[in-house]
Amino acid sequence: MAKLFIDNIEYEVPDGTQMAEVCEKAGIPFSCNSGVCATCQIDILEGAENLGELNQEEKDLGMDQKHRLGCQCVIKSGIVKVTY
Repeated sequence: MAKLFIDNIEYEVPDGTQMAEVCEKAGIPFSCNSGVCATCQIDILEGAENLGELNQEEKDLGMDQKHRLGCQCVIKSGIVKVTY
């Protein structure tokens, strides 16, 4: 099980989980779920190495390992701490 902390609130999720549902429950706004609008941009505080690679949508928007789209991130395992 992976641990995702969103603004210091802990969520336990299975390894390999797409973070969109948890981010949405935490109040991060989602206007599209398709990776083009960037309303769900999150800042990775810790554990960037525990996330999947940036996808093309994130690269097209100029994201990096510390700035990701919540609708596109997959938590592989371990602990990840983010803020919105």
